[in-house]
Amino acid sequence: GTLRGLEGIASWPGHRLPVVAMFTCRVVNAPLAIQPDNIEVAYLLNCGMIVFHAENQQDMFDFTMAGFTISEKNDVTLPVGVCCDGFFVTHARGYVRMQDRGIKLPPREAWRGAVPVLDAENPPARLSRDAPVQKSNFMAYNIHAVWQQEVWAAVERSRKYINKYMGGLLTAENVDDAEVIIIASGSAAAQSREAVRLCKEKGMKVGLIKIRSLRPFPTKELRQLCAKAKLIVVPEFNYVGWLAKEVATAIYGFSSAKIIGGPRVYGGQSMPVELIVDEVESGVSGKKSTNVAMSQIMGGAVNQDEVAHFMRSI
Repeated sequence: GTLRGLEGIASWPGHRLPVVAMFTCRVVNAPLAIQPDNIEVAYLLNCGMIVFHAENQQDMFDFTMAGFTISEKNDVTLPVGVCCDGFFVTHARGYVRMQDRGIKLPPREAWRGAVPVLDAENPPARLSRDAPVQKSNFMAYNIHAVWQQEVWAAVERSRKYINKYMGGLLTAENVDDAEVIIIASGSAAAQSREAVRLCKEKGMKVGLIKIRSLRPFPTKELRQLCAKAKLIVVPEFNYVGWLAKEVATAIYGFSSAKIIGGPRVYGGQSMPVELIVDEVESGVSGKKSTNVAMSQIMGGAVNQDEVAHFMRSI
């Protein structure tokens, strides 16, 4: 569904449509499967919409409810995509805590919105942002460029509402004194939480950061939380590792931690907790990982000679 509608979905932010869409991420490569693989999140990240990633049924419920309020704020007026990993969330039953009975959409002054109100008494000057065939002058392109800037500025303005209605763009557990931090989103966060418990039993102090909002991305928060970390592990349910790339970009220059972009499972595979624990142990001991390619190990602790050797070998 996401891929079939992607052209329309990508146009929603430009039309400033305050809609809430649920994306149940499952295998999109042939052969199809209902099992989790969130590669399609990568297609949504740069459309200009707000993107949340739910870990479980509770997150899915909470993020959806908050999404309606956030999307309709006049200084936002953008679509909100609430993503979850298929099967684990979509095909599983879980109890959720209901919102307060008094919750409702706050009153909205539509006339102050990002786009003109459509009614018979006050017709707008024009409905289209710009004539689609007008491609012969600089101003046409400039108008389009400025509109894109405004869309992404609205994404940034949504931060204060995410903090207000969702309690933050991320959650952090046991990261204060931890030299090892696991950063995950969606169902990978649930597996990571269990990995933290197993690491604790082995005498390793490991923290967990769960990313809740992917757009806007919690860059400032990650820079503060990862400043003293020596090892960061980013498990994902996809092949390309879009979250690891986001994390590495966000903390570049603000942390000297070694970043292990993995483990990764895809095509409907489950993620054994032991895979995550193995990456923590190999990262701490300096042993070569058997599950993560050398090209996916980033950060200040990377051995440049080994990277150069790897690049020559391919």
